[in-house]
Amino acid sequence: MKIELIKGDITKIQADAIVNAANSSLLGGGGVDGAIHRVGGSQILEECVAIKNRQGKCKTGEAVVTNAGNLPAKYVIHTVGPVWNGHEEKESILLANCYHNSLNLAESLGVKTIAFPNISTGVYRFPKELAGKIAVDEVRKFHSDSIDKVIFVCFDDENENIYKDLLQL
Repeated sequence: MKIELIKGDITKIQADAIVNAANSSLLGGGGVDGAIHRVGGSQILEECVAIKNRQGKCKTGEAVVTNAGNLPAKYVIHTVGPVWNGHEEKESILLANCYHNSLNLAESLGVKTIAFPNISTGVYRFPKELAGKIAVDEVRKFHSDSIDKVIFVCFDDENENIYKDLLQL
């Protein structure tokens, strides 16, 4: 798998799937989640409501999929990252599960390209360096027959510099 790094807005990325750093309600929120729901339109929210009605909340570390509505992607994979409370081992495992479960879901859909935001590093306060290391490690150890490219989409300079170092770009 090729790994690419982009600084920008995930709602503008051309990929088969983009990953949403969702909250457990799946009903939209701030940051990446709010932007994806705003740009993607009501179709994404309608599918999220149907998922929530069927299974209840999405648990931390798990992933579900909807169509991408008005976004330039086929799918949105919604994953719920952990809120950082200083329990490094537990929260690191949950964050790793976000990436692993999103990649598994993408694989099951036959996705060729997938774009990830910096999950949990905004209002959920996960330390950016640790989050970046977990993200890169999970992507590097994932073996796929369908996914050709993973794009890390950084919203700010700090995350972009962390990923440049981790990816040795």
